[in-house]
Amino acid sequence: MNQKKSTMVVFSGDLDKAIASYIIATGSASMGNEVTMFFTFWGLTILRKENAVPVQKNRMDKLFAKMLPRGPRKLGISKMNVGGLGAKMMKYTMKKKNIVTLQELIELAQELDIKMVACTMSMDVLGIKKEELIDGIEYAGVASYLAEANEANHNLFV
Repeated sequence: MNQKKSTMVVFSGDLDKAIASYIIATGSASMGNEVTMFFTFWGLTILRKENAVPVQKNRMDKLFAKMLPRGPRKLGISKMNVGGLGAKMMKYTMKKKNIVTLQELIELAQELDIKMVACTMSMDVLGIKKEELIDGIEYAGVASYLAEANEANHNLFV
């Protein structure tokens, strides 16, 4: 029997959508499925290191770097963010209810060998360098992702 595969395009950099993406991905992996998450555009902010990394950038790339959230702890939520208050409320509620954080979900995904792929074209557009993203991920273009999606049992877009 062939290995079941799940693929997911992570387009959003919103905290709630990132959490949902990782819950679905880790759930699928824990069921024995091979999982690939393809991070593109705003989804790349989930993979950014929290601390700035010294890299050469042009003016536009520097502007993007300042505007984009740096890592999972800095993401806002998609609805009712209210200047960051909504994300703080969500994190507080999750902690009170013993729900794992996004950072813990990312670590679990790595332990479960979920393939996390950063879209190189989106990285180029947003001026994001490999050194600025977390360790343990892969880099590829849309053709590589589509090849994986063609073999998958299902594909999600978040």
